[in-house]
Parts: sequence; C-alpha cells; structure tokens
Amino acid sequence: MAINIHQLTYRYPNGNIGLYNISAHLSKGKKTAILGLNGSGKTTLLSHLNGSLLPQEGSIDILGLSLEKKNLREIRRKVGFLFDYPDHQLFSTTVYADLKFGLDNYGYPEEKKEDLIERVSKTFGLEELLSRSPHQLSLGQKKKVATAGVMIMEPELILCDEPFSGLDGLGLSYFKELLDYWVKEEEKTLVFSTHDVDLSYAWADEVILLKEGELLYQGKAEEVLQDERVYEEVELEKPFLLRLFQGRKEKPRTIEEAKKCIEMLERKL
Repeated sequence: MAINIHQLTYRYPNGNIGLYNISAHLSKGKKTAILGLNGSGKTTLLSHLNGSLLPQEGSIDILGLSLEKKNLREIRRKVGFLFDYPDHQLFSTTVYADLKFGLDNYGYPEEKKEDLIERVSKTFGLEELLSRSPHQLSLGQKKKVATAGVMIMEPELILCDEPFSGLDGLGLSYFKELLDYWVKEEEKTLVFSTHDVDLSYAWADEVILLKEGELLYQGKAEEVLQDERVYEEVELEKPFLLRLFQGRKEKPRTIEEAKKCIEMLERKL
C-alpha cells in the first residue's frame, strides 16, 4: 500500500468536523480519485497526505512512514504536491530557478541538478522558457512548469488538487497522457481530488467517495460509480457514458470504448 489511513478525524479551529473516522487504503501504482461535492472534505484529506495537516485523531502511514513531525522532511521528499492553481507554487524569478529550488533545498550535487533540469526541460518542452518569468506564461505553460518542478524531485507519490481545472482540449489531453506515463511507465502513484464524476469514472483506477467528511465508498472506479446506491446517497450526476448506456450490458468508461461498443451494435443491426 502507498497510504494507509486509520480512523482519521480532523476538527477545524471553529470545532466543526472536517473528517470523521476515515479509514482507507490507497494502492501503489494506481490513480486514486478523492471524489465528492464541495465541502465533502477532499482538500482536507489531501492536505493530510503531504503533512500540511497532521492527524488530530487516528493515524496515517505514507510509503512506510508514520505521518508525524519527525518524518515530515522525508515524507515531503517522497511525496510531490500539485496545487489547483500553479501560481501558488511558482515564486522564483525564472523557470530555471523554480526547477532548481527543490534540488537546492534537498542538497542535490550540482552535476545532478543540471542533469535533472535538462532532462525535465526536454520532457516538458521547457527549453525555450528557462530564462522567462513563470508569471509571464500562459496557464498551460504554468501547469507544465509546476508539474515539472514536482517531477524533477523524483517523488514516489504525487498528490494533485483538481489537477485539470482551467484546462481543456489539447492541454487537458497532454496532462492526462503525461500523468498516465508517469504512473504506468515510472511505476509511481497518483492521488487527486476532484468533483468531476466523468473524469473519475473514465480515468481513475480507484475512487474514495466522501460526503460531509465521511467516507461512503472506496473501491475500483467502475464498481463504485456503477453502484446505484452512490447516487441515492450523494447528489452526484451519473457519468455521461453510464447514462448513455443505461440498461445495457455494455459499460464503456471512455469515448474510445463507447465507439467500439456502438460499432459492434451497428454491425449486429
């Protein structure tokens, strides 16, 4: 397991419950969606997984380390965090300096720093942007720089808060392919928060469904989101493809799978 959460409870400073008695297991090498409506506790849970918040009650083990103050530096070395808005994590005067910041902080040798910056710049197509200010870039370029700044640290686990907000078209496809490659080819783990049920159904391997700070369901994305009880308990709309193929044996999760199903149906007519 990448993460083991046991009876986690968190109260906000005003005394309101943010998370209540959460127990969950997040698998290594998978894409896990933390799914729920606004106010369900998604960001609060995600903030525990990189040590921004520490458990008030219960416990969390991350990549074999107990989440407590003495382990925070090592956990943050292994866990990368991508904010919803890239401006929240881009603060240096140049793209090059932003990429180098984490490497400096963890004392990488100079030769390795340059090698990693060169490698990640090629991967993300940032060679022409290294001398530019991050704040002069487009949203898509900022997302690239922010993601590169996380991946350059070679984390085992990446946490993302609404990773695709503000992106559409080719930008959205690019980042999905990039994260897919990172998980599948590099054998890493991705955990992301979202309220997007279509994204969770089509793209996630596993889903954790929260409601008002409580965990309602956890399991494979297709199993959780094909369960009718989910939509009786949470005001979520069913994924588009699930609605489109309502009542049929076929349950495609992606547009490509849906096209194949439709082609098969047409051949039978």
